[in-house]
Amino acid sequence: MASLDRNNKFLLNLVRQTGNNTCADCGIPEPDWASYTLGIFVCLNCSGIHRNLPDISKVKSICLDIWDDALVEFMRQGGNSAAKALYEKCVPAFFYRPQQNDCFVLKDQWIRAKYERREFTGENNQPSYCSDQFESTLWKKGKNKKQFLKRIFLLSRRDFTLRYFIKDDSKLPKAVISMKDLNAVFQPEKINHANGLQISFANGKRTRNLFVYHEKGQVIVSLFNAIRATRLEYLQRKHPTLRDNDQREPFKKRWFTLCSMNRKLLYFKNPLDASELGAVFIGTASHSYAAAESGGPSSRGGRWHCGVTLQTPDREFVFMCEQQQEQKEWLEAFRKVIAQPMTPEDYANEANMIRGK
Repeated sequence: MASLDRNNKFLLNLVRQTGNNTCADCGIPEPDWASYTLGIFVCLNCSGIHRNLPDISKVKSICLDIWDDALVEFMRQGGNSAAKALYEKCVPAFFYRPQQNDCFVLKDQWIRAKYERREFTGENNQPSYCSDQFESTLWKKGKNKKQFLKRIFLLSRRDFTLRYFIKDDSKLPKAVISMKDLNAVFQPEKINHANGLQISFANGKRTRNLFVYHEKGQVIVSLFNAIRATRLEYLQRKHPTLRDNDQREPFKKRWFTLCSMNRKLLYFKNPLDASELGAVFIGTASHSYAAAESGGPSSRGGRWHCGVTLQTPDREFVFMCEQQQEQKEWLEAFRKVIAQPMTPEDYANEANMIRGK
């Protein structure tokens, strides 16, 4: 048996190397566990998920457990970068890669998809979330908030809709939701189920939420990624330049949603993000809010030359649109909100945003 101190010190040096210094699965810094069958370094939380895959992954603490020479050599030859090149070779652009603060089901299914089902190595058939249609029976919260009812959900990439039906043999959907207005985020605490998913969409001037879950984590996460795949394709068809990743542009590309009911402009880093980076409140002209055309070819160069300036009491925001029609639509939308009288609730929302709540 090799020296405990020597091998553990070697592993501690190994885990500090680039690639190994973050968890192979959730990205948290300074992982202190390792899968000695996969040759990867992982954090404590992800190591617990690996324990549920005993035929594939066996884990040890790199500080507290005994490591023999053969296992240390295996870890030296492997490492997170080598594993990523194999197990994440073909991850679709839309597939959600969970981070350290994401819920358990997302991390569990990410790990199982990589190592158990080997979905991203390029050697297996196309997963269900890549299909043109995705159908599943889910438990949906009904009008009686304590009651969940079985409903059939059908997601289509052909017409970019999500439908749900009350009965198996029903040909008429209860609702038809367009990808234009749809978003999805896991909310296990709100739904009181580990696999709880919240689906939000615009219904007229209001936002409606559907709360659903499936007993199997693989099914609900597949639906989540199928929604992301469908929405991404919808956005790419509507905005062909979404595929362009030109890093030389001086402006940062962001995705915006204007909620006229609560007078908020929300912005996101990516079009599929469930949570916004921030929000801008939009008041009335009498409170020093205004929207106007701005910019020109020299402002940004290339195709980005249609500017919109949003003036608030505290600062001026400048946005660049790709097309003149987009510029016109945004100006009309901003001016419509600015022209609406503010309600007492609007004043309260403005005050809360100023205070950072």
